[in-house]
Amino acid sequence: MNISILGSTGSIGTQSLQVVDDLKGIKDINVVAITGNSNISLLEMQARRYSPQMVVVADESKYTDIKTRLNDTDIEVLCGEEGLCAAATAKDTDMVLSSIVGFAGLVPTMKAIEAGKAIALANKETLVTAGSIFMEAIKKNDVPLIPVDSEHSAIFQSLQGGKKGELRKILLTASGGPFFGKSREDLQNIKKEQALKHPNWSMGAKITIDSATLMNKGLEVIEAKWLFGVELSDIEVVVHRESIIHSMVEFCDKSIIAQLSLPSMKHPIQYAFTYPDRLLSPDESVDFPTLGSMTFAKPDEETFRCLALAKNAGEMGGIMPTVLNAANEVAVAKFLKDEITFLEIPEIVEKAMSDYKNNLNPTLLDIIEVDREIRNKG
Repeated sequence: MNISILGSTGSIGTQSLQVVDDLKGIKDINVVAITGNSNISLLEMQARRYSPQMVVVADESKYTDIKTRLNDTDIEVLCGEEGLCAAATAKDTDMVLSSIVGFAGLVPTMKAIEAGKAIALANKETLVTAGSIFMEAIKKNDVPLIPVDSEHSAIFQSLQGGKKGELRKILLTASGGPFFGKSREDLQNIKKEQALKHPNWSMGAKITIDSATLMNKGLEVIEAKWLFGVELSDIEVVVHRESIIHSMVEFCDKSIIAQLSLPSMKHPIQYAFTYPDRLLSPDESVDFPTLGSMTFAKPDEETFRCLALAKNAGEMGGIMPTVLNAANEVAVAKFLKDEITFLEIPEIVEKAMSDYKNNLNPTLLDIIEVDREIRNKG
């Protein structure tokens, strides 16, 4: 199988390349294209190790650097959104792993769909902002879509235990982030260093902050709605601190099927690469006697308002999830630069949602324009 990895220098991308290594001798996976943004040293190292046909740097200012570094190779070097789209539509590619963080992954992933590539989706923002358009394109082009987010992979796997029409409810698990059980008062003086310390997962900065605010779970609720064709009311968020159960589905007979494993993104990545087969993994198994117990709780949507805001945006539909996502990306970037407080993140998102009149049937151009407008406002 030939793959292109959009976002190879990020957390998902680097683990995907580890999976490629893990599967050597079991399943041959050839890396056709890789893309990065700012970590040029890592991008060069990956290029030399995996010898792709194409390397793309999203940040155009970094193009000369990576081009010079790879001058002694036959690798084609491109940059910007045009380069990302070229990687996504590379002729020899069978599957595109979409793992660029944020809205930037939307257009290249859409281009991959139009080119008939199988999609391993780790970029939830594509479905959050353009769910209807995205799923229509998947259907029109008849391409496989395999979720890579651990929760959505778990749902995808668990649904294989029943038939279409038998699903009653999706139980979407959440770790609760580093501040589970805290009050608003406790969160008033939170610093980014505290928010970046996730209890279970090693992720990029943006996703880790989203986990701390519970926005990540809100985005995943919207993603699940589109992936599995359910109503938002059919999705229940359950806090599961241990992150062993990655999500569950309840069928009409009240039977519940769950997918469990240690908290590692390599599990859903490998499943996407090998589906419908299950192949040997070098990762550790869950040791239940050592684990001892698993806990469950309701999320606190009053303290962590981002989850409620995301649900509201999902219910409103139209352009509102785009507004939510763009405002959140702006707010998180400001928080990471120490320009705002942790509790101001949901305030910025809520204000943006109140400032925009909803457009219930946006085009892809509408979505791109609204996203750009919110970012320009800062």
